[in-house]
Amino acid sequence: MTTDTPTAGILRRPYLLATVGACALVFLSAFESLAVTTIMPLVSRDLDGAALYALAFAGPLATGVMGMVGAGNWSDRRGPAAPLYSSVALFVLGLLIAGTAGAMEILVLGRLVQGLGGGAMTVALYVLVARVYPPSLHPKIFAAFAASWVVPSLIGPFAAGVVAQLSSWHWVFLGVVGLVVPALLMVVPAVRGMNSEPPADPVPWAFGRMGWAALAAVAVLGLNLSAGVPGIGGVIAAVALVLALVALRPLVPQGTLTARRGLPSVILVRGLASAGFFGAEVYLPYLLTERYAFTPTFAGLTLTGAALAWAGASAIQGRLGGRLADDLAIKIGASLVLVAILSTLATAAFALPAAAAIVGWILAGGGMGLMYPRLSVMTLALSTPENQGFNSAAMSISDSLGGALSLAATGLVFAAFSASPFAAVFTLTAVIAVVGVVMAPRVAARSGSSDARGAGDPQPADPQAELTRP
Repeated sequence: MTTDTPTAGILRRPYLLATVGACALVFLSAFESLAVTTIMPLVSRDLDGAALYALAFAGPLATGVMGMVGAGNWSDRRGPAAPLYSSVALFVLGLLIAGTAGAMEILVLGRLVQGLGGGAMTVALYVLVARVYPPSLHPKIFAAFAASWVVPSLIGPFAAGVVAQLSSWHWVFLGVVGLVVPALLMVVPAVRGMNSEPPADPVPWAFGRMGWAALAAVAVLGLNLSAGVPGIGGVIAAVALVLALVALRPLVPQGTLTARRGLPSVILVRGLASAGFFGAEVYLPYLLTERYAFTPTFAGLTLTGAALAWAGASAIQGRLGGRLADDLAIKIGASLVLVAILSTLATAAFALPAAAAIVGWILAGGGMGLMYPRLSVMTLALSTPENQGFNSAAMSISDSLGGALSLAATGLVFAAFSASPFAAVFTLTAVIAVVGVVMAPRVAARSGSSDARGAGDPQPADPQAELTRP
């Protein structure tokens, strides 16, 4: 597939098949995400799995880091075709395990496998965008990805609640499997049309980075399970958190953990946004079902407004293009997420009407819709063909690991503050959102500095990487 017509729209030749296929896979991921978030309180009660509630969300994000690193390295070596096919297969396997689970431990296992495939699929799709579309169309295709959440946001939560109430929550997982085949069939022609020639300077297998990714995943899982270890749980949690940060360092551009301006801060803000938003969102349906007696169906509908706002804001920023500066979009988005989390915190702490949290969460969706596409565009703009896979993986790793660490921490806080667990959870996520607001201005590199592109060079995961990666 060529890219010699940069003025063509994403729904015109030669981009039509790639757009339809990629958006179909995003649709699949969106539907699953919203549906599972809706039914998990019911699943937790049915399987007596309250102790593993947070792990059911954090686990897939953690294993997704492993998938992202592997898919990023594989894509840099051979292109995104093989990683995409393999990731979809793992995603389906995870859904089948979770959908047939009779115990919370088995369901969590399925979610771990599902996360491994989902993480790899995300990176493969980002590399596909970089290989197929010219930079001028990147804002539009990322806006289309966000728009692919519209239909799932309309029908996903409600449908999941109805299926869980009238039949069984098992079919929420198993039903998503039926969406995989048509989605994959649509993307196959687009993948076949890409240039699959290996790069002139072969990219080596980054086994060191894969090992760090595995360590990060294990650390997140350990952080989730530390509360169940009497006496030394706090020590385990502290060690796990340190290990997760140590493992993250070689997986992201240099300077990410110190908020260096430019690409490193783009990656950091992506993780903070994910940590604040998703750390709070998974507890919103839980709050509404436990404190306000919402049914799973209507608790799920509370997520619809946020998802629609996400898609709408993403479409707006795509149309505005350069008229809305990247750093301004990210500043506004981070502020909206903070305001939304504070409204949810006030609802939980002062027993405000549920509408306060529901309406507030719409602002969170709008904020994420402004930030996410711009952070994606900036990541690709600050990358070269040699490190598109690494930087795309780094962005997704920050996204997932930020959410995973936040969910692990909120799980510990929820268990520790039994008198007011929801207020404690939303307080923690509000603090994370404040840090995101403070860091947002740093995504813009100083004029004339080398932060913009140079910072995108990956840190070596082991001594050999110094010799093989620029």
